[in-house]
Amino acid sequence: MATKQLKPTTPGQRHRIAPVFDEVTTDKPVKSLTKGLSKSGGRNRHGRMTMRRRGGGHKRKYRVIDFKRDKRDIPAKVQTIEYDPNRTARIALLAYADGEKRYIIAPNKLSVGDTVISTETGQPDVGNAMAMKSMPAGTFIHNIELQPGKGGQLCRSAGTVAQMVAKSDKYVTVKLPSGEVRMILGTCFATIGATSNPDHFNTTIGKAGRSRWLGRRPKVRGVVMNPVDHPMGGGEGKASGGHPRSPWGQSAKGKKTRNRKKLSSKYIVRRRKTKKA
Repeated sequence: MATKQLKPTTPGQRHRIAPVFDEVTTDKPVKSLTKGLSKSGGRNRHGRMTMRRRGGGHKRKYRVIDFKRDKRDIPAKVQTIEYDPNRTARIALLAYADGEKRYIIAPNKLSVGDTVISTETGQPDVGNAMAMKSMPAGTFIHNIELQPGKGGQLCRSAGTVAQMVAKSDKYVTVKLPSGEVRMILGTCFATIGATSNPDHFNTTIGKAGRSRWLGRRPKVRGVVMNPVDHPMGGGEGKASGGHPRSPWGQSAKGKKTRNRKKLSSKYIVRRRKTKKA
Protein backbone atom coordinates (compact mmCIF):
# COMPACT_ATOMS: atom_id res chain seq x y z
CA MET A 1 0.00 0.00 0.00
CA ALA A 2 1.26 3.45 -0.85
CA THR A 3 0.09 7.04 -0.95
CA LYS A 4 -0.19 9.59 -3.74
CA GLN A 5 0.22 13.37 -3.86
CA LEU A 6 -2.61 14.93 -5.85
CA LYS A 7 -2.35 17.88 -8.21
CA PRO A 8 -3.50 21.12 -6.53
CA THR A 9 -6.53 21.66 -8.76
CA THR A 10 -8.55 22.88 -5.76
CA PRO A 11 -7.58 24.23 -2.30
CA GLY A 12 -8.72 20.95 -0.74
CA GLN A 13 -6.51 18.90 -3.06
CA ARG A 14 -3.41 21.06 -2.56
CA HIS A 15 -2.19 19.44 0.66
CA ARG A 16 -4.04 16.15 0.39
CA ILE A 17 -2.05 12.93 0.51
CA ALA A 18 -4.44 10.18 -0.54
CA PRO A 19 -4.24 6.41 -0.06
CA VAL A 20 -3.74 4.08 -3.01
CA PHE A 21 -6.00 1.05 -3.11
CA ASP A 22 -3.74 -1.21 -5.19
CA GLU A 23 -4.14 -4.17 -2.85
CA VAL A 24 -7.95 -4.02 -2.81
CA THR A 25 -9.39 -6.64 -5.20
CA THR A 26 -13.16 -5.96 -5.01
CA ASP A 27 -15.53 -3.20 -3.95
CA LYS A 28 -18.56 -5.36 -3.06
CA PRO A 29 -18.64 -7.15 0.31
CA VAL A 30 -20.20 -10.57 0.83
CA LYS A 31 -23.86 -9.92 1.63
CA SER A 32 -24.14 -12.69 4.25
CA LEU A 33 -21.23 -11.16 6.19
CA THR A 34 -22.63 -7.61 6.31
CA LYS A 35 -25.36 -6.02 8.37
CA GLY A 36 -26.85 -2.58 8.95
CA LEU A 37 -25.01 -0.06 11.06
CA SER A 38 -26.89 2.69 12.87
CA LYS A 39 -25.14 5.83 14.08
CA SER A 40 -25.41 7.19 17.62
CA GLY A 41 -24.13 10.70 16.92
CA GLY A 42 -22.30 10.48 20.24
CA ARG A 43 -25.58 10.16 22.20
CA ASN A 44 -26.46 7.56 24.81
CA ARG A 45 -29.82 5.82 25.19
CA HIS A 46 -31.26 8.89 26.92
CA GLY A 47 -30.37 11.06 23.93
CA ARG A 48 -27.71 12.98 25.82
CA MET A 49 -24.36 13.71 24.20
CA THR A 50 -21.71 11.63 25.95
CA MET A 51 -19.05 11.86 23.23
CA ARG A 52 -18.30 15.18 21.61
CA ARG A 53 -17.45 15.84 17.96
CA ARG A 54 -19.39 12.89 16.54
CA GLY A 55 -22.19 12.97 13.99
CA GLY A 56 -23.09 12.86 10.31
CA GLY A 57 -20.86 10.90 7.99
CA HIS A 58 -21.54 8.62 5.07
CA LYS A 59 -23.85 5.64 5.43
CA ARG A 60 -21.96 2.40 6.08
CA LYS A 61 -22.49 -1.34 6.15
CA TYR A 62 -20.83 -3.26 8.97
CA ARG A 63 -18.59 -6.16 7.94
CA VAL A 64 -18.69 -8.98 10.51
CA ILE A 65 -15.05 -9.67 11.40
CA ASP A 66 -13.82 -12.93 12.92
CA PHE A 67 -11.62 -11.68 15.76
CA LYS A 68 -11.73 -15.03 17.59
CA ARG A 69 -10.31 -17.20 14.79
CA ASP A 70 -12.03 -20.14 16.50
CA LYS A 71 -12.37 -22.34 13.42
CA ARG A 72 -9.48 -24.60 14.36
CA ASP A 73 -7.29 -26.78 12.14
CA ILE A 74 -9.25 -26.11 8.94
CA PRO A 75 -7.21 -24.45 6.19
CA ALA A 76 -8.64 -21.39 4.48
CA LYS A 77 -7.74 -19.71 1.21
CA VAL A 78 -7.70 -15.92 0.84
CA GLN A 79 -10.28 -14.96 -1.79
CA THR A 80 -10.26 -11.15 -1.68
CA ILE A 81 -8.61 -8.19 0.03
CA GLU A 82 -11.25 -5.51 0.71
CA TYR A 83 -11.66 -1.98 2.01
CA ASP A 84 -13.62 -1.64 5.25
CA PRO A 85 -15.05 1.81 6.05
CA ASN A 86 -15.32 0.90 9.74
CA ARG A 87 -11.58 0.44 10.35
CA THR A 88 -8.22 1.65 9.09
CA ALA A 89 -6.77 -1.76 8.17
CA ARG A 90 -7.88 -3.78 5.17
CA ILE A 91 -9.89 -6.98 5.60
CA ALA A 92 -9.44 -10.37 3.92
CA LEU A 93 -12.16 -12.82 2.93
CA LEU A 94 -11.29 -16.41 3.84
CA ALA A 95 -12.94 -19.42 2.21
CA TYR A 96 -12.55 -22.47 4.46
CA ALA A 97 -12.22 -26.00 3.16
CA ASP A 98 -15.69 -26.86 4.52
CA GLY A 99 -17.30 -24.06 2.50
CA GLU A 100 -17.72 -21.39 5.20
CA LYS A 101 -16.56 -17.83 4.57
CA ARG A 102 -15.31 -15.32 7.12
CA TYR A 103 -13.66 -11.91 7.20
CA ILE A 104 -10.45 -11.31 9.14
CA ILE A 105 -8.20 -8.28 9.52
CA ALA A 106 -5.76 -8.60 6.64
CA PRO A 107 -2.12 -8.93 7.69
CA ASN A 108 0.46 -6.97 5.73
CA LYS A 109 1.81 -8.82 2.65
CA LEU A 110 -1.05 -11.34 2.67
CA SER A 111 -2.32 -11.77 -0.89
CA VAL A 112 -5.12 -13.52 -2.75
CA GLY A 113 -4.50 -17.27 -3.06
CA ASP A 114 -2.53 -17.62 0.17
CA THR A 115 -3.56 -20.29 2.65
CA VAL A 116 -3.91 -19.60 6.39
CA ILE A 117 -4.96 -21.70 9.36
CA SER A 118 -5.90 -21.29 13.01
CA THR A 119 -4.28 -23.91 15.22
CA GLU A 120 -2.84 -24.48 18.68
CA THR A 121 0.56 -25.43 17.27
CA GLY A 122 1.77 -24.90 13.73
CA GLN A 123 4.03 -22.93 11.47
CA PRO A 124 4.35 -19.22 12.35
CA ASP A 125 3.48 -18.02 8.82
CA VAL A 126 1.85 -14.66 8.07
CA GLY A 127 -1.90 -14.82 8.65
CA ASN A 128 -1.88 -17.95 10.80
CA ALA A 129 -3.55 -17.69 14.22
CA MET A 130 -1.81 -19.58 17.01
CA ALA A 131 -1.64 -19.86 20.76
CA MET A 132 1.17 -17.54 21.81
CA LYS A 133 2.83 -20.24 23.92
CA SER A 134 3.48 -22.14 20.65
CA MET A 135 5.20 -19.22 18.90
CA PRO A 136 8.96 -18.72 18.95
CA ALA A 137 10.20 -15.74 20.95
CA GLY A 138 10.63 -12.64 18.83
CA THR A 139 7.56 -13.31 16.66
CA PHE A 140 5.70 -10.25 15.37
CA ILE A 141 1.96 -10.51 16.02
CA HIS A 142 -1.34 -8.60 15.91
CA ASN A 143 -5.02 -9.16 16.84
CA ILE A 144 -3.97 -10.30 20.31
CA GLU A 145 -6.35 -11.78 22.86
CA LEU A 146 -6.26 -10.72 26.51
CA GLN A 147 -8.56 -13.50 27.67
CA PRO A 148 -8.65 -16.96 26.03
CA GLY A 149 -11.59 -17.26 23.65
CA LYS A 150 -12.69 -13.62 23.91
CA GLY A 151 -11.21 -12.59 20.59
CA GLY A 152 -8.43 -10.22 19.61
CA GLN A 153 -8.45 -6.83 21.32
CA LEU A 154 -4.93 -5.43 20.83
CA CYS A 155 -3.12 -4.32 17.65
CA ARG A 156 -6.05 -4.23 15.25
CA SER A 157 -5.62 -0.83 13.54
CA ALA A 158 -3.60 -0.14 10.39
CA GLY A 159 0.12 -0.83 10.50
CA THR A 160 0.27 -1.89 14.14
CA VAL A 161 2.40 -4.78 15.34
CA ALA A 162 3.51 -6.20 18.68
CA GLN A 163 6.42 -8.49 19.46
CA MET A 164 6.44 -11.51 21.72
CA VAL A 165 9.76 -11.14 23.54
CA ALA A 166 9.77 -13.97 26.11
CA LYS A 167 7.90 -17.04 27.36
CA SER A 168 7.44 -18.66 30.76
CA ASP A 169 5.41 -21.65 31.95
CA LYS A 170 2.06 -19.84 32.03
CA TYR A 171 2.57 -16.37 30.54
CA VAL A 172 4.23 -14.78 27.53
CA THR A 173 5.72 -11.30 27.56
CA VAL A 174 4.58 -9.01 24.75
CA LYS A 175 5.94 -5.60 23.75
CA LEU A 176 3.07 -3.46 22.46
CA PRO A 177 3.28 -0.62 19.90
CA SER A 178 3.01 1.97 22.69
CA GLY A 179 6.20 0.64 24.25
CA GLU A 180 4.36 -1.05 27.11
CA VAL A 181 5.59 -4.53 28.01
CA ARG A 182 3.00 -6.79 29.61
CA MET A 183 2.36 -10.43 30.42
CA ILE A 184 -0.49 -12.29 28.70
CA LEU A 185 -1.66 -15.88 29.19
CA GLY A 186 0.12 -18.22 26.78
CA THR A 187 -3.17 -19.89 25.83
CA CYS A 188 -4.42 -16.63 24.26
CA PHE A 189 -4.39 -16.55 20.48
CA ALA A 190 -2.75 -13.99 18.20
CA THR A 191 -2.22 -13.66 14.45
CA ILE A 192 1.24 -13.74 12.91
CA GLY A 193 2.50 -10.58 11.17
CA ALA A 194 1.67 -6.88 11.17
CA THR A 195 -1.69 -5.43 10.15
CA SER A 196 -2.17 -4.15 6.62
CA ASN A 197 -2.27 -0.56 5.30
CA PRO A 198 0.89 0.66 7.11
CA ASP A 199 0.89 3.95 5.17
CA HIS A 200 -2.43 5.01 6.68
CA PHE A 201 -0.57 7.37 9.03
CA ASN A 202 1.06 9.17 6.08
CA THR A 203 -2.27 10.31 4.63
CA THR A 204 -3.53 13.88 4.95
CA ILE A 205 -7.25 14.67 4.98
CA GLY A 206 -6.84 17.89 2.97
CA LYS A 207 -10.10 19.65 3.89
CA ALA A 208 -12.65 19.84 6.68
CA GLY A 209 -15.39 18.35 4.51
CA ARG A 210 -13.61 15.03 4.27
CA SER A 211 -13.61 14.80 8.07
CA ARG A 212 -17.36 15.38 8.00
CA TRP A 213 -17.76 12.48 5.56
CA LEU A 214 -16.02 10.31 8.16
CA GLY A 215 -18.46 11.40 10.86
CA ARG A 216 -16.15 13.85 12.66
CA ARG A 217 -17.56 17.24 13.62
CA PRO A 218 -15.50 20.40 14.30
CA LYS A 219 -13.37 20.76 17.41
CA VAL A 220 -13.46 24.03 19.34
CA ARG A 221 -10.60 24.89 21.72
CA GLY A 222 -11.52 25.58 25.34
CA VAL A 223 -9.48 28.81 25.51
CA VAL A 224 -11.69 30.50 22.91
CA MET A 225 -14.90 29.69 24.82
CA ASN A 226 -16.60 31.76 27.48
CA PRO A 227 -16.08 31.01 31.19
CA VAL A 228 -19.59 29.55 31.41
CA ASP A 229 -18.68 26.96 28.75
CA HIS A 230 -15.19 25.88 29.77
CA PRO A 231 -12.81 26.26 32.76
CA MET A 232 -10.13 27.61 30.40
CA GLY A 233 -12.44 30.14 28.73
CA GLY A 234 -12.75 33.88 29.19
CA GLY A 235 -10.14 36.55 29.82
CA GLU A 236 -9.12 39.63 27.90
CA GLY A 237 -7.40 39.12 24.57
CA LYS A 238 -5.58 35.86 23.91
CA ALA A 239 -5.55 34.49 27.45
CA SER A 240 -3.56 31.28 27.93
CA GLY A 241 -6.40 29.62 29.79
CA GLY A 242 -4.53 28.31 32.84
CA HIS A 243 -3.92 24.64 33.50
CA PRO A 244 -5.12 22.26 30.78
CA ARG A 245 -8.50 20.89 31.81
CA SER A 246 -11.53 19.19 30.34
CA PRO A 247 -14.87 21.05 30.27
CA TRP A 248 -15.73 19.25 33.53
CA GLY A 249 -12.57 20.31 35.36
CA GLN A 250 -10.53 17.13 35.02
CA SER A 251 -6.80 17.68 34.58
CA ALA A 252 -5.53 16.83 31.11
CA LYS A 253 -2.33 16.56 29.07
CA GLY A 254 -0.01 14.65 31.31
CA LYS A 255 -1.78 14.03 34.60
CA LYS A 256 -1.91 10.32 35.36
CA THR A 257 -5.50 9.15 35.67
CA ARG A 258 -5.05 5.36 35.82
CA ASN A 259 -6.45 3.70 38.95
CA ARG A 260 -3.48 2.54 41.04
CA LYS A 261 -5.50 -0.39 42.38
CA LYS A 262 -6.43 -1.72 38.93
CA LEU A 263 -6.11 -5.50 38.94
CA SER A 264 -4.38 -5.71 35.57
CA SER A 265 -1.47 -3.54 36.77
CA LYS A 266 0.35 -6.60 38.05
CA TYR A 267 0.65 -7.89 34.48
CA ILE A 268 2.42 -4.75 33.24
CA VAL A 269 6.17 -5.30 33.26
CA ARG A 270 7.04 -1.83 31.95
CA ARG A 271 4.77 1.16 31.39
CA ARG A 272 4.46 2.73 27.97
CA LYS A 273 6.76 5.53 26.87
CA THR A 274 5.59 8.96 27.96
CA LYS A 275 6.62 12.40 26.72
CA LYS A 276 9.19 14.09 28.93
CA ALA A 277 8.06 17.41 30.37
